[in-house]
Amino acid sequence: GDKAAGRSVMSSLARLATCNLNQWAMDFRGNLERIEASIREAKAAGCTFRTGPELEVTGYSCEDSFLEADTLAHAWESLAALLASDLTDGILCDIGMPVMHRNVSYNCRVVLLNRRVVGVRPKVCLANDGNYREMRYFTPWFIDPTSPGYGALEQYYLPRIVRELTGQRTVPIGIFAVAALDTALAFETCEELFTPLAPHIALSLDGVEIIANGSGSHHQLRKLQTRIDLVRGATAKAGGVYLYANQKGCDGGRLYFDGCAMAWVNGECVAQGSQFEGLDEVEVVVATVSLSDVRAFRASFIARSSQAASAAS
Repeated sequence: GDKAAGRSVMSSLARLATCNLNQWAMDFRGNLERIEASIREAKAAGCTFRTGPELEVTGYSCEDSFLEADTLAHAWESLAALLASDLTDGILCDIGMPVMHRNVSYNCRVVLLNRRVVGVRPKVCLANDGNYREMRYFTPWFIDPTSPGYGALEQYYLPRIVRELTGQRTVPIGIFAVAALDTALAFETCEELFTPLAPHIALSLDGVEIIANGSGSHHQLRKLQTRIDLVRGATAKAGGVYLYANQKGCDGGRLYFDGCAMAWVNGECVAQGSQFEGLDEVEVVVATVSLSDVRAFRASFIARSSQAASAAS
């Protein structure tokens, strides 16, 4: 009761950033510069959260280079460069990169704030059809289907280069939400949005108000409309804020990633980036969203509230 009362009198507006980035496979220096530029632009716009594309640190189309230890090591070097600067001061950053845990490679989101690592969120559902072969390089994060929710978090041992910067030895790895003073947010990665039992369903029922999706989605006729329909449906049924990030351009392979970073609230698109237009390396899409609108939408949907009241946490 006290928590709910306290939350109701806090600010209901959140300023959030998503982006299209023109990343390149194995271009660690260039990729880092574009990530840094997107964070700087998000901070300059007054944002307190920034999300970016899938595997943005390495580039998406690294193919068998994902199987090399050097690729993982260089990814952590890039992340350490972010942590060594003041870029993450005052802004929660959701960064896409590969991570090895217990000798298993995962396609992950690494969450940073105030020069520290908040946690590592591995991808649950991998894209492995059409042009996608993620299971050649990565393993889906295992979730016991007989247990409620997404299972217990494990401890990830940070590499030395990060330990020396942050003073942290371990951070949580698994499916988690980040609780802020006046909201909660969590993460999906690309393919998970397309699945019948997408993570945003359970997360939304558990009270998560902001979902961030970092994607590496290539252009295909009418695929953008599919993505729009999925995000519209997700937020129209469950309510909430949904941020979608993507790469834009060719990252060294034969696919064109068609951007269209978006922000949606309760089934309505409030901001959208370009699909083909421009040769910009970094395109940041900013939205100011009302969390009061999310809470009112959800509370007035009684059938949804009944499911949320009995949902596993």
